[in-house]
Amino acid sequence: MAYEIHLSYNNNQEGFQLPVNPESIEVSRGGNSKIYDIVGPNDGKSEVRGGEVNVIKGPKLREISFDGLFPAQYYPFVTTSVVYEPMYYVRAIENWMATKRPIRFIYTGHYSDRLASQNFSAQELNLPVSIEKFEWKEEAGGSGDIEFSLSLKEYVFYGIRKVSIVSDGVGRAAAIPQAARRPDERVRPSTHTWTAGDSMTKVAMRYYETDAGKPDSSRSKDIQTMNGLTNAQVAKLKVGSVLKLPVM
Repeated sequence: MAYEIHLSYNNNQEGFQLPVNPESIEVSRGGNSKIYDIVGPNDGKSEVRGGEVNVIKGPKLREISFDGLFPAQYYPFVTTSVVYEPMYYVRAIENWMATKRPIRFIYTGHYSDRLASQNFSAQELNLPVSIEKFEWKEEAGGSGDIEFSLSLKEYVFYGIRKVSIVSDGVGRAAAIPQAARRPDERVRPSTHTWTAGDSMTKVAMRYYETDAGKPDSSRSKDIQTMNGLTNAQVAKLKVGSVLKLPVM
């Protein structure tokens, strides 16, 4: 079996495949159980007994760690057809850390069935992660290779969910939460500079997506409201005007 590891940022606008596969990858995911002391009789008669109880909760986020090499030359064990200079990888990872945004980790395995003469590919892991620790070093007098250690932690996208208030069959108010939006890994700017040919609809479709992953023209009203603009003012916006964009 052969495998590849890819790291990417901003919805795959930046990224690379590791040029050398790590010798091993450690993936851990602990439980999240809680232990409570219950005060009660231990006489064998009561249904509620004293002592410890274990309450099982959802599992913790996965953690991934491995050591690797950014080579300064093409070795026989390099797995990619394109190899960048070592500091390219270092700068990319450090820049991603500085944004305080998640990146995407993909571990893909390739299998070969000799009996069936077929090759198979399966994504073992594909998840957003935060960079928890990145350390690197270049040995003095070495060939320019950089050794590194990388620790990642699974990231869960979160945000405010809209709630609709409706009336049930007997006139009571009921809150119905809308489905969570599809995670959007793009790095959205906080402002947009108006250009020739722009419209609120075009701006909304450029920066926002629906739950199905399609451009969301409905967010044009949110942008207009956030900037306190009337329809007449929107029609008179000049090139170079700066609009604030809603975070969510």
